[in-house]
Amino acid sequence: MGYDADEIAAAPTEANLGLRCGNPTAIANLDPGQTVLDLGSGGGFDCFLAATEVGEDGAVIGVDMTPAMIETARENLAESDTENVEFRLGEIEHLPAGDGTVDVIISNCVLNLSPDKHRVFNEAYRVLRSGGRLAISDVVLSAPLPADLRADLDSVAECIGGAAPVGELESLLTEAGFRDVRIEPEDETQEFLREWGGDRDLDEYIVSASITGRKPAE
Repeated sequence: MGYDADEIAAAPTEANLGLRCGNPTAIANLDPGQTVLDLGSGGGFDCFLAATEVGEDGAVIGVDMTPAMIETARENLAESDTENVEFRLGEIEHLPAGDGTVDVIISNCVLNLSPDKHRVFNEAYRVLRSGGRLAISDVVLSAPLPADLRADLDSVAECIGGAAPVGELESLLTEAGFRDVRIEPEDETQEFLREWGGDRDLDEYIVSASITGRKPAE
């Protein structure tokens, strides 16, 4: 969801796991020469798209917590002609990146897998350079999620069980230090969510959203 045919064709086929709820590169406004970090990079799909945007003078770092996904992403990289991407094993609560080394953080339907979003946003703030920003696509709560859905293992794995309301996310981002925080629901995604949820009526409780914020310039 959120990608056009050219973007889908631009990345290695095996990198597309079909698990995205938006297109973070479309809201990231990437510039040539920037360093981008992808939280929960999976097979590397968004990393390959970002690599095209930042060009040969830029760099893209994909971080994933599972060795199998890192191996898959590196295999995809080896089979492509992309030279400005690397994949690192690590948790988004403990990013394998130095302080102030990243211009833009992207992420796609991964944030809600973390039980500690406060830590994730603090880490994102730490690794961003002064004036850096984040651009995340994820689902947010539009209504309280029933207990059975929140505890359902499929819902947890699909980034639904861990979804938070907009106000809570805004507070967490502000507490971490981000400014110009904006969380914008994408109402046109409701049909997609109805298909995604099957008989779970997910569109009654969640909506895909773009989540952006900026680290103040010194």
